[in-house]
Amino acid sequence: MRMRALFLAGPAALAAAAGLSFAISANAMTGDAGQISDTDALIAQASPPPPDARPGERRERRAFSPRAMCDEQVARRVGFRAYIKIRLNLKPEQMTAWSTFEKAADDVTTKEIAHCAALPTEVKTPPTFVDRMNTREEEMKTRLAAMEAVKPSMLALYNTLTPEQKVVLDRPFMGVRGGFDRGREGMEHGPR
Repeated sequence: MRMRALFLAGPAALAAAAGLSFAISANAMTGDAGQISDTDALIAQASPPPPDARPGERRERRAFSPRAMCDEQVARRVGFRAYIKIRLNLKPEQMTAWSTFEKAADDVTTKEIAHCAALPTEVKTPPTFVDRMNTREEEMKTRLAAMEAVKPSMLALYNTLTPEQKVVLDRPFMGVRGGFDRGREGMEHGPR
């Protein structure tokens, strides 16, 4: 995460500098160079925003929505299936295997949507270590059950694919959770 912040800080600084230089050159082109507008004066007089908390104090956490996060993950997996279908460019004789896989995946998605609906919409207090461990264990059991439900139809589909199509599924899918990816490890810690 820290490396990502470093990689994003450089381009953000360059973009800010480019925007500032564009604004300065635009003022020079309109003949306003050297003149201070009302907006510029207000910006110069603005005081920095007060800090959220004194040093050493903990800030109040924002509310977290497990339901929204779950819904987002389910939506991404469904979208990823559509992406894979397009990327595979299936032949008519492969569509039966795809339909069987898609039916199994849709059944899993229906269960996931019901699971998401049972989650709270807002959690203000951070969960304890034990709560997080239990939640993660339940998530892993749910994902394992989903994989076991889809695996037979996915393997049957895979066996109908040409070597070129198999390349699409054989490569790791970075940045996508669930489905055919390498999971959380591939996203956060794996090679890029």
